[in-house]
Amino acid sequence: MRKIVSFVHVSLDGFAASTAEGPAGLAWISISPDLFEYVEQRIQQTDTALYGRTTYQMMESYWPTAADKPDASPHDHAHSRWYKSAHKVVLSKTLLEKNHPNTQIISSNLSDEISKLKHNAGSEILIFGSPSATHALMAENLIDEYWLFVNPILLGQGIPLFKNIKDRTPLMLMNSKVFPSGVACLQYEVKRNQ
Repeated sequence: MRKIVSFVHVSLDGFAASTAEGPAGLAWISISPDLFEYVEQRIQQTDTALYGRTTYQMMESYWPTAADKPDASPHDHAHSRWYKSAHKVVLSKTLLEKNHPNTQIISSNLSDEISKLKHNAGSEILIFGSPSATHALMAENLIDEYWLFVNPILLGQGIPLFKNIKDRTPLMLMNSKVFPSGVACLQYEVKRNQ
């Protein structure tokens, strides 16, 4: 069965975005070529991306044409290629599927729809950022792994990654990597009752 992996930058005090609107809410994220390379290697192992509506619309506004820009970086070329070929799943009650090719919209029956998705053929499903969608998936206990890119910053306020947690969820640290920028990637697997 496929896994759902939360793949997200987070501040040391647990926020996935600041209070600023749009892309400015992510301006605090520390990025570097070595981090891009590490992330790109991981992303290339999957064929499905899961987003909330807001994150999906930000991605759609940039990645389909990112490689066409004259100053496009190697990361822009690689990720744009991957983005265009990846199957995209969006949790949204307002988007219409017909307007978004290669995209599946889930607007109701979250647990059933995600269960079907997990049982389909394919690789792991990465949920990029998308704190509201992540909260909905956490509430249904549908996330199997967390790849947290912990940034060396305290935001004090913003959108928390972990919110309305009702049940204790044991995790197992599977791997960690610290980048020269001070970002620490922590890879946790949810320990399910066998």
